[in-house]
Amino acid sequence: MNSERTLYPCYFDRALTRNQGRRVSKEMAQEAPQIKTIHKAAKKAGLSARIDEEATHPAHGSKTKGRVIVDWKGSKEELMKKIVLKF
Repeated sequence: MNSERTLYPCYFDRALTRNQGRRVSKEMAQEAPQIKTIHKAAKKAGLSARIDEEATHPAHGSKTKGRVIVDWKGSKEELMKKIVLKF
């Protein structure tokens, strides 16, 4: 099993609906999250993470916002909850 998980800012964006790409609850989501904020939260959580500034979310291709790649063997949902608690 691949231990890398990709996280895009849209997963944590309060302004988006679930259908538009938000993957955490609205209460836990952030206003206009940045990849550096997600990266910092991953580091605070004790995770190995790196930034890929050139990548775009497949559904948001016209917006180059980057992504954070985290070394994680569990589910992506568990990872997002762990990171959102460190914002």
